[in-house]
Amino acid sequence: MQFLLATLNSKYIHTNLAIRIFYQLNKNKENIHWKEFTINEDADGIVSYCTAYDVIAFSCYIWNITQTLSVAKKIKTKNPSIKILLGGPEVSYEYHNVIALPYIDFIIQGEGEIPLQAFFHSYPNVEEVPALIYKTDDNKIIENKVAAQIPLEALAEIMPYSDDDKESLKTKVLYIETSRGCPYKCEFCLASLDNKVRYFPNASIKRNLLYLMQHGRVIKFLDRTFNLKKDFTIDIFQFILDNHTGNNIFQFEITADIIHPDIVQFIHDYVPKGLFRFEIGIQTVNQKANLAVSRKQNFEKTKSIIKTLENKIELHLDLIVGLALDYYDDIKYSFEEVFKLFAPELQLGFLKFLKGTPVRDKHQQHGFVFDPNPPYQIIESNYLSKTELEKIVLLEHALEIYWNKGRAINTLKYIALHYSIFDFLQGLGTYFSSVSHLHRYTLKDVYEIIYQFANSNYADDIIVKEMIAIDYYLHHKVRPQQLIIQDLPKNEKIKILQENKLHTQYFSYIILPIHFDFNIFEKKAIIDKKSATIIFQYSGTASSIIFLENNQYMHHV
Repeated sequence: MQFLLATLNSKYIHTNLAIRIFYQLNKNKENIHWKEFTINEDADGIVSYCTAYDVIAFSCYIWNITQTLSVAKKIKTKNPSIKILLGGPEVSYEYHNVIALPYIDFIIQGEGEIPLQAFFHSYPNVEEVPALIYKTDDNKIIENKVAAQIPLEALAEIMPYSDDDKESLKTKVLYIETSRGCPYKCEFCLASLDNKVRYFPNASIKRNLLYLMQHGRVIKFLDRTFNLKKDFTIDIFQFILDNHTGNNIFQFEITADIIHPDIVQFIHDYVPKGLFRFEIGIQTVNQKANLAVSRKQNFEKTKSIIKTLENKIELHLDLIVGLALDYYDDIKYSFEEVFKLFAPELQLGFLKFLKGTPVRDKHQQHGFVFDPNPPYQIIESNYLSKTELEKIVLLEHALEIYWNKGRAINTLKYIALHYSIFDFLQGLGTYFSSVSHLHRYTLKDVYEIIYQFANSNYADDIIVKEMIAIDYYLHHKVRPQQLIIQDLPKNEKIKILQENKLHTQYFSYIILPIHFDFNIFEKKAIIDKKSATIIFQYSGTASSIIFLENNQYMHHV
């Protein structure tokens, strides 16, 4: 009897921590194996691999459940004797429709360590396996008693990634748990259902973390609030500083408004710039909307912490569209306030009604209508119409294309400081969708479209168009095709290059006349209107800017 632990990751670079833990717990049995696929792989190839096994256990999430069920169906069609077991958050709640499917045999509800060990030990006799839901031969559904949570001390010796090819770890996102559970009760989140925070043994955390630092690069902590315990947080930070390789990047999810001043001071005193990445879920600035989902947040304190840490930590901020009591104008206000923090990445997500969450259970109270299929995204509510949501969806596309991908950073900063960034991006997204496919476009399209939009809607503001040109010319490593603003005539350009002794044998250049001091804008976010010259220097591997002032030049990367 051969067992396979499997999952379909959303991307090749991702890894699944759960199946690695399950494998390590049970690998003393030589008939247990594990394998990762991706949702974009050819389904027939996945099926062909899986049909060599007798029982296949899939780890299921909101992003892979559709593809997983499709693969399971094909496996059963090819070989009806194979048994399919599902586990994970996507099948731990409201599972009745899933277990009723003719090609699904078993579901494990909740944490899988204890149930899977029992399943592997006793199969095919599964009557005593805790948390197992299954069908009898006459299709009667049986629900075994719920399993106890595993004491995390029982996982102290587990090294989840020890059987991975070490070279492959360098190109993957590697996940680590230091705790399970969340102290908060945000009703849109599954973590809110387990309010008891349990920590792994400290020695176990450090042993695993050291292994990941030695063999991997990007390490992401799965804790819902990593900064919950001050001394623990500083201890792990110090361990990282003592042992990281120099190529590592560490990502943590933190709650900014409760971060202890000692943690902030430690970061300022010891943490190198760019080593840590913090994901901060702001979700909304509207306190009524926060309270409606049992959430508390001091935005002014959150904002203060973000500004305090922005020069040391790479920041990823999250907003959610669609919360109860959050109207269109409330969302606009939240977006504008958060955007002006100018974090390198701002994710604008849409409320999803995950199985098991209170917001799904209470959806009728607020007139929520959501897609019945994964990812169960909001369609409309008492607070947002379909039309309003569709407009914000287009805004989100523009945000992703121009801000999160770093293609129009200076332009959007300027807009946020002088106009409504919400209106700009909403209009830009709408215009983009009218002239191009939202997911198929060239880099030239990106800049031509924003220029056309700005030229039609901000025609009197020459600075906007010059900012777009600066973003375009900065985004290339080699001298690009001229666009938006043309290079100086050849004779003028040669004169400037010679006067400033610039190395034309090593670099190529584009020189633009502009109407403001870009150097001051970058440093102080102030527009000093005056005639200026800006030189873009291309090395083939990077671009940089040279500012001319009184026939002198300053080099700026």
